[in-house]
Amino acid sequence: MNQELSNEQIQTISELGKLFSDATILMHEAIARKAGLTGTDHKYLGILIQKGAMTAGEFAQLTGLTGGAVTGLMDRLEKKSLARRAFDKDDRRKIMIVPETENAMQLLGGIFALLQSKIVGIISTFSAGEKRAIEKYLRSTMAVMNEITYELNNEQ
Repeated sequence: MNQELSNEQIQTISELGKLFSDATILMHEAIARKAGLTGTDHKYLGILIQKGAMTAGEFAQLTGLTGGAVTGLMDRLEKKSLARRAFDKDDRRKIMIVPETENAMQLLGGIFALLQSKIVGIISTFSAGEKRAIEKYLRSTMAVMNEITYELNNEQ
């Protein structure tokens, strides 16, 4: 069901989206600082954990980082035992970057358990229809963001 939005609704949703994004960045910066990381290193570690082991080139392509930036990131994550470099089991010429998920969970798991608990408490107050609407909004918004990210990372 498509309904036209008023300028006021568009402005409100845009402002809330910006505030949500800002709150997310500030929270992840605080979490990262507590763990001795930068906010971006913390988020890239999360991506590595979610996607699993991959080559540095694959990670660079996924994130839009340069090869040098991936090397620097890996140096910092290895220093904290949060990721490691390993030879590819099928082609020893390839170096894989591998998340050290257990170490990351020891470092960050408590904070994320608290966050999840609080968010579950909020979500449990919503009706089934509201939960479906939130899920639809988040999935649709992420698809748009992923599309724009891909386009920006692949501009010539």
